[in-house]
Amino acid sequence: MFRHSGAGSERFLPILTGFGGNPNDPIVPGALPFTSCLKSGESLNFARVGLVFHVVQGERGFWMSIETEIQFACKLVKLSKKMIQEVVARIAADYGWEEGEISIAVVDDAEIHRVNRDYLSHDYPTDVISFDTTESDDLLEGEVIASAQTAARVASENGWKSEDELLLYIIHGMLHVIGLDDTTAIQSKKMREAERYYVQEFLGDTAVCNEAR
Repeated sequence: MFRHSGAGSERFLPILTGFGGNPNDPIVPGALPFTSCLKSGESLNFARVGLVFHVVQGERGFWMSIETEIQFACKLVKLSKKMIQEVVARIAADYGWEEGEISIAVVDDAEIHRVNRDYLSHDYPTDVISFDTTESDDLLEGEVIASAQTAARVASENGWKSEDELLLYIIHGMLHVIGLDDTTAIQSKKMREAERYYVQEFLGDTAVCNEAR
């Protein structure tokens, strides 16, 4: 069952990644709480990638720049960073955003449980949490936290790839960031349709969308 925050929620990922902080400050893996999936002495795999796409809308084109920070704190599920970046940029472009800063964190169940409890007052682990932190009409800002452990477990139970399940979580989180909701039946229908569309586009198969959520 997908869980997410609403707009205006307190930000927390800038504590862990570069957005919202001094870009000259060093990233210190030892200071991060995402540790339970790491081996002793292993550093976090941090990637900050600026993406520039030329997107065509009708007969005109525009340049868009969506900067994506990706933190693999749990490496149980291997999902291509390039695919994550492409998903983030594609969803942002489709909903009319030309500039953006998006943070993606892949964590374990213990960490997403902590976030869910501390920031949303839900004392249990979940699959994905998203924060829409956009403050202007010119810059899309948001954060998506997804559990690799939940993705691996759900995928095993349903007979599909764990990376496909994890990608669905990121798609779902990004759809919340750009403004879709699922608190009503009509909203949920639109959300499921959008999920299936992007899963089909990137995976070529919507089987991962078939589980009741």
